[in-house]
Amino acid sequence: MSAATDKPVAIILAAGKGTRMKGDLPKVVHPVGGRPMVCPIVDACLEAGCRRIIAIVGYKQELVREALKGYRQVEYAVQDQQLGTGHAVLSARTTLGNDGDDIFVLGGDGPLIRSATLKTVLEKHRTSKAAATLATSIIDDPTGYGRIVRDAAGKFREIVEHKNATPEQKAICEVNPSYYCFQRRDLFDALSKVQRNPASGEYYLTDTLALLLKEGKHVEVVPAVPPEDVLSINTPEELAVVDRIYRQRAQGTAKATNSGGGAAR
Repeated sequence: MSAATDKPVAIILAAGKGTRMKGDLPKVVHPVGGRPMVCPIVDACLEAGCRRIIAIVGYKQELVREALKGYRQVEYAVQDQQLGTGHAVLSARTTLGNDGDDIFVLGGDGPLIRSATLKTVLEKHRTSKAAATLATSIIDDPTGYGRIVRDAAGKFREIVEHKNATPEQKAICEVNPSYYCFQRRDLFDALSKVQRNPASGEYYLTDTLALLLKEGKHVEVVPAVPPEDVLSINTPEELAVVDRIYRQRAQGTAKATNSGGGAAR
């Protein structure tokens, strides 16, 4: 493997409107820390060593492209219909081609992501030779999040969405904040087999994990996401909370830098 192809590629899901944001902007364009919220995610990917970043765009895509025009590493793929996360990732297949072995798949609405977390996920993914690796977080109040269900040996078994969870599963505090790393071939092979959800009509990326396990592939889980970083943005109220945390973190980094200390992102 050459030094170039050894570097991961990232796919960022940025096609959604965000219907609860009370506006007509694409969700990922709403500002956090004075910049579109998708920008810190691109920054984290670049700091983690990604050499290509493919942004999946759709709704008012010209605004997302404008928000990211300063990044020469960003390319675009268009999701022409809103048919779920699995369909969104499939939209990147032509743009990606046969390039890259390790593929991050990340949401565009989690600007508290850290490059250190991505590096941890990538290292675990490679050392364990997994088909897929997901970073998880353990939080005090997991309400609304998909739960990580493990078997008796502690190995990953499945993700169960909150609305489908049993009372026992709802008591699980390990959740899925949607940080994934896949082997490219395994990812697209599994996506080609994902069935449309009969209730929502969408294709879910999370369904690939069960398919990979069924085929005897290894799915790794690493509890690497600090609880604070799990916060994503679906409402103006959540936007305000994340913006405050992001600004506080940026001020702390600036103070540490000015005082001569190092602050790892």
